[in-house]
Amino acid sequence: MSDHTNPPTAMPEPPQPPSPENDVAAASLQNSSEDPDSSLPTQTLSPDSSSGPQNPTSTRPDPVPPPRKRRRRKKFFTELTAAASVAKTRRNDVAKDCDVEALIAISVGFPVDSLTEEEIEANVVSTVGGSEQSNYIVVRNHILARWRSNVSAWLTCDRALRSIRSEHKGLVETAYRFLLEHGYINFGVAQEIKTLKLKPFDGSELGTVIVIGAGLAGLVAARQLVFMGFRVAILEGRTRPGGRVKTKRMSGDGVEAAADFGGSVLTGINGNPLGVLARQLGLPLHKVRDICPLYLPDGRSVDSEVDSRVEVSFNKLLERVCKLRQAMIEEVKSVDVPLGTALEAFRRVYKVAEDKEERMLLNWHLANLEYANATLMANLSMAYWDQDDPYEMGGDHCFIPGGNEIFVRALAEDLPIFYGRTVECVKYGSDGVVVWAGGQEFRGDMVLCTVPLGVLKKGDIEFVPELPQRKKDAIHRLGFGLLNKVAMLFPYNFWGGDIDTFGHLTEDLSMRGEFFLFYSYSSVSGGPLLVALVAGEAAIRFEMMSPLESVRRVLDILKDIFNPKGIVVPDPVQVGCTRWGKDHFAYGSYSYVAVGSSGDDYDILAESVGDGRVFFAGEATSKQYPATMHGAFLSGMREAANILRVAKRRSSMLVESDTSKSVTQKNDDLNRLFEKPDLTFGSFSALFDPKLSNLDSSSLLRVKIGGAVMDSGSLYLYALLSKKRVIELSQVEGDENRMRMLNRDFGVSLVGRKGLSSAVESLIANIKLSRPNFNEEENGLVAVKENS
Repeated sequence: MSDHTNPPTAMPEPPQPPSPENDVAAASLQNSSEDPDSSLPTQTLSPDSSSGPQNPTSTRPDPVPPPRKRRRRKKFFTELTAAASVAKTRRNDVAKDCDVEALIAISVGFPVDSLTEEEIEANVVSTVGGSEQSNYIVVRNHILARWRSNVSAWLTCDRALRSIRSEHKGLVETAYRFLLEHGYINFGVAQEIKTLKLKPFDGSELGTVIVIGAGLAGLVAARQLVFMGFRVAILEGRTRPGGRVKTKRMSGDGVEAAADFGGSVLTGINGNPLGVLARQLGLPLHKVRDICPLYLPDGRSVDSEVDSRVEVSFNKLLERVCKLRQAMIEEVKSVDVPLGTALEAFRRVYKVAEDKEERMLLNWHLANLEYANATLMANLSMAYWDQDDPYEMGGDHCFIPGGNEIFVRALAEDLPIFYGRTVECVKYGSDGVVVWAGGQEFRGDMVLCTVPLGVLKKGDIEFVPELPQRKKDAIHRLGFGLLNKVAMLFPYNFWGGDIDTFGHLTEDLSMRGEFFLFYSYSSVSGGPLLVALVAGEAAIRFEMMSPLESVRRVLDILKDIFNPKGIVVPDPVQVGCTRWGKDHFAYGSYSYVAVGSSGDDYDILAESVGDGRVFFAGEATSKQYPATMHGAFLSGMREAANILRVAKRRSSMLVESDTSKSVTQKNDDLNRLFEKPDLTFGSFSALFDPKLSNLDSSSLLRVKIGGAVMDSGSLYLYALLSKKRVIELSQVEGDENRMRMLNRDFGVSLVGRKGLSSAVESLIANIKLSRPNFNEEENGLVAVKENS
């Protein structure tokens, strides 16, 4: 995964609800004497002094007009789509209700005045809608906000009750358990929380879950499953945890830095669970600054007027495509075309960017889109490529000092991870699962598969039986794209410390994504680190190029930009190149909505198979937050809750099954006893008490309903009578007369096997004890006669 939702773009930032994190205490703890931890403010750090001095021989050019701010969001024009109405509704609701606790709930994905599907499935209220639901939502929001005020401490249900009226105790307990089991509270890597989560919260043991993959989804799910009472084993093909979150330590010539080769930016800090982890670890967050200057191939800055003109034209093209797709969806719901095809058609019709420099600028914007989605414009669905836009997390986009591996190490601590175990086969059935990995066999009750979509597409894991066609079709339809990086550690920062990004234009339209954007990590990596991005067609070609050639090309671009300004570009002291497409544990970077696909395919990919034996998590199973680190994190929490729900259901069914087996066994015993009754007449038969011989002793009467017509399907009813009355019944002619005598004269009602009293059970036990052969057969002790 990558920082793909973070590219600089040209449209203005839409209004976001105010960040609630710093205002939690006032709302959630107003009736409590406890002081919450203050949340970590987002910081804009000054350049690290370890980045070294500026080139002493270089001179800066005359000041140029300040570069334009470029929006970092992934998407551009959802305001005109049907899905965007959700986002609009959220903002309108926030404007109407400024309650801080509601804002916090919204920031983590809860609707304003309704329940989520998960809450409805969990039966958090007896009736959907009405006052009970309204009260539940207030209680749920309060508990959520209360924990968010101090994410390093474990929030107990009793503590949550202190500031809520006792009449709502039931709602508090329900909301608390839901939030706890679904990972909305008491999660993360704070010491108190990690300690408490290493043991089952209710002391129960619910079975064994095998987790395939030690990426964010797998690690998060495993921690939650252990807490829920499951035994867990994580199988990881690599020799490290993290999956597509990888931080590499780089050093040389007295400088060092931490470079994120995979996911690198927290895309929206409001409600982001990774933001919670950062607070727990005491990590300051560096806001990615909006300013992103663009440079022409010869190093000149892009003319501000040309920049503005192309920016406006680009946005108009997107708006026209948006209106077209809306009309197409309304008229012909199944039609889809590539986003790139539609944009190019409108560009030609409206004669946009026909000038050489304007065309280069337009292609930079298109490269930005290809970076955001990890694929070529020709592959993106015009209809649904931005379907996740309404759910985007608000707030700043931030870097984590030291790299995201800090999260991975903290999450992996104390978990049973088996490295070097590449999974080849998953076999599942009604009796559990068997996973073959690295020459070993692992057995469990359920398996959680968190491998990247690229691995599923490649078919490297065999599922027995095969996955349902519905899921295989979704795997085929969804796209899995590619983004690559070149990380360069320099002896000093020569590009300046006042920006976090700058862009480069190219004349070669087919290679518009080659090193089109540079990220400066000097403020957070510990050293003068520069990362160049490679997107679109260029990302594919990049993997066929030698690392030396790649470094030479990126250095040539940097020299073209900075040498004309009198700035010498030094040789890097260390360089690292990614090749995510050739990584056999990923086969790419992150998912996208391809032509012919839709957001529904993410949901299909998330569905369990095998009647709750095989589950799936990972960014490609998250319709709301695909292609993000927090999407992977939240999918792990989601599936842990789903596994718990299925395990509880299965446990309940087993109890019922055991009860049924017990009843069946008792029926079998009784049938065997009545194979040799003490008295038989018509459809009636009786067993006498073997300990007593007088006429007042008890007898068990059995009546066969249905006679010979029903045969094996006969129904047997029973009654407890004295031996005397049984004999009297036997002297009456005809079953009909016997039934009349039994009911009218004796006042006895017949019952089924389950309705027999304890006195009857005692009588049956006495009869069984009086028959030695019966007990020997029951214990398997009857000898088999040998043929002489």
